[in-house]
Amino acid sequence: MPKEILADQLAKYFCGLRFEDLGKEHVANMKGYILDWLGSAYAGRDLPPVRMMRSVAGSLGGKPESTSIPDGTKTSCILAALVNGATSHVVEMDDLHRESILHPACAILPAVLALGERQHAPGRDLILAASAGYEVGIRVALAVGTSHYYSWHTTATCGTYGAAAGAAKLLGLDEDQFAWALGSAGTQAAGLWEFLVECAMSKQLHPGKAAMNGLLAALLAKEGFTGARRILEGEKGFFRATSKNFDEGKCTADLGKVFHGDRNSIKYHASCGHTHSAIDAVQLATGGRTLKAAEVADVRIQVYQAAIDLLGNVEAKSPYLAKFNLPFCIATALLFGHVRLDDFSEARLADAEIRNLMSKVSFTVDPELTKAYPRKWPARVTITLADGRKLEACNEYPKGDPENPLTASELVAKFKSLTAGILSGAQADRIVEKVMNLEKIADANELLS
Repeated sequence: MPKEILADQLAKYFCGLRFEDLGKEHVANMKGYILDWLGSAYAGRDLPPVRMMRSVAGSLGGKPESTSIPDGTKTSCILAALVNGATSHVVEMDDLHRESILHPACAILPAVLALGERQHAPGRDLILAASAGYEVGIRVALAVGTSHYYSWHTTATCGTYGAAAGAAKLLGLDEDQFAWALGSAGTQAAGLWEFLVECAMSKQLHPGKAAMNGLLAALLAKEGFTGARRILEGEKGFFRATSKNFDEGKCTADLGKVFHGDRNSIKYHASCGHTHSAIDAVQLATGGRTLKAAEVADVRIQVYQAAIDLLGNVEAKSPYLAKFNLPFCIATALLFGHVRLDDFSEARLADAEIRNLMSKVSFTVDPELTKAYPRKWPARVTITLADGRKLEACNEYPKGDPENPLTASELVAKFKSLTAGILSGAQADRIVEKVMNLEKIADANELLS
């Protein structure tokens, strides 16, 4: 008997998924992810890549259907998805699914919200579509394997499938149309890491295009536009084209029994996720107290290979690149006791104390830590003080991981911190209240009105 096509299996399950199937805890998780994403979307609104995207989107016009979060204007759902995807990823505070190495929210939620506003969808449907999008995006990312991440930005590639699935669910596509949407998503999936070496702005294009392309794929499928059904496992499909260690079985394993989105991480530090365990290990080693450069002789960080692959050649040439520079993040944590948005500035990059401490930080690969990846993203730190004492710690689950989650009050505090100076206190409170009661909202347009 021939093996059932992966896209058909995904389509069959998610076309039949109902809001009542999600469970209270899962619904609460999804609402938390939506609030967290909105905070990042507001926080990134005035940064240069987003300003440029806003300018282009504004020049293109478009039927006023959906909210462009950075400026509050209405534009076409496609352009809103593009801009909102970019703005929600630029400050590096959006969520992360550790095992799949995917940032789901910035690629999936812009498509779901933009379409939801266009369709005047109720909040229950937004939650359901977001859940479907997360699950498909994460499952494709799990299946494509860790080798994919060496060259390909998983959020850009697998996020496109998630955006298509979320939009397909919200449009009420049938099983054929759902599978076609995945096919058209897969043939558009792209995003290469080379930009990081050259300090290019492509990382913001990645989630914006993933959201836009996934939404486009679903809208086309609704019109009968066909896509390759074997886009994932085919001989010239996504897995074989972009991975050396894919496992297609992970795409549908325990489908309907396991919601991988429930193991999502919400970022606590304003830097690349691969730096977080090391930051927390430093804070564990010091007991939370800060240290000046003169008090420190040497800082040695041990991490897993994938962290070195991504971070190893990144120089802190700009505030954005500093988010991917482990010595800068570690020096910041040591000197100030935190790694926040305002820690990344031109003035901080030029600070002599920071530079002195950065020169004392080295990092190497630990084979044992590599074996734990990507189930864990662990780090070990040894700080040698000027007086010869050693401070040591290992961290496997940084703050915000599902094993070490933010509390509800911490999540709200993060949202308000990210939107401070952008939203008034009353506006922030209103959005928190709307998101936390999203299943009761009759029209998606109420969320940001």
